Amino acid sequence: MKLSLKKAGVSAALAGALLFAAPAVAQAYVPTAPGTQTVTITNNGPVTFNVAPGATVNFILVGYNANQAGLATANLPVSSKSITKVADASGSATVSVTLPADRRGTYTLSATPTGGTAGNNAGGSTGLPATGFDASSMLGLWVGGGALALAGGTIAVATTVRRNRAEGKA
Repeated sequence: MKLSLKKAGVSAALAGALLFAAPAVAQAYVPTAPGTQTVTITNNGPVTFNVAPGATVNFILVGYNANQAGLATANLPVSSKSITKVADASGSATVSVTLPADRRGTYTLSATPTGGTAGNNAGGSTGLPATGFDASSMLGLWVGGGALALAGGTIAVATTVRRNRAEGKA
């Protein structure tokens, strides 16, 4: 079996491309805090989110010239403005949005509860949700993969020995 330099170069280029492309895909996701609610804002007015009673809620408005917009109290590229409020006894947190006069594109408003009993903690008492998996559940895959690698190596050695004997080298 003859491996040409052209095939080796193509294989190396493909491996290099995959090596550099994989991290780029992993960085495409921008995570949000557990319990974050997001809506698209098209007009001025109040926006209400339902959260845990008494929770502190951080509102963030993102869009073109958003730092000139008003959130309840009050010529750049996409920017953001935030304000923090406390939800009432019924768990309702309301913010009045006033978009800038020169608004363009879309504006998104997200509400992230940072206090109270908001969020779903399936992982225990740490306040963070359980993610990932139990590594011991992968034991079968590791054993199976090792067996396949060992079988492949055995076949490669046996083939080499057979070829050497056929050529009279052994």
